[in-house]
Amino acid sequence: MPDPAALLALDARRSVPSRQLGEPGPDAATLLRMLTSAVRVPDHGKRVPFRFLTLRGDARHRFGEFLAERAQQREPGISQAQLDKDRQRFSHAPLVVTVVASLRPDPKVPEQEQLMTAGCVCFALLQAAQALGFGAQWLTAWMAFDPAVHAHLGLAAGEQIAGFIHIGTPRTVVPERERPDPAALLQDWNGPL
Repeated sequence: MPDPAALLALDARRSVPSRQLGEPGPDAATLLRMLTSAVRVPDHGKRVPFRFLTLRGDARHRFGEFLAERAQQREPGISQAQLDKDRQRFSHAPLVVTVVASLRPDPKVPEQEQLMTAGCVCFALLQAAQALGFGAQWLTAWMAFDPAVHAHLGLAAGEQIAGFIHIGTPRTVVPERERPDPAALLQDWNGPL
């Protein structure tokens, strides 16, 4: 008989806003345990089109300073409030795992499929973090798509950021929000009309 507890764990998943994630974060062994679960995703051809970069401690603040400088380069008239937001984005959660999608030309596995595999890793990491008692949030924003940020983080050609996964101890209880009704999204296909 299947264990409904696994479905209950999936049903209980919630994003905890990164501003509400504090210490302690996962230690090295706990992070590796999370990643062990996170890499168990569909991966056509076993291409492993992903890798991880961690930001913790002072590295988060240095990255924030870079983001503020880059934001000002991108938008010279940017407000001080927006600069401060970009500077502080990575300073709240004690750990940010950057999931890097490493896309390679492959005649059997399109890059989109490889990118979806990396996206599955992001979601699985959220689940693993919550299973181990942490809160997490998957974020992107402009910095996930900016070539200068990619260069600053040392991404290679063909790599992009699938997500920044902010992980820490929740400082608040996140209420349930309205979810879509799967029955309203379900449709049978019976061929062209």
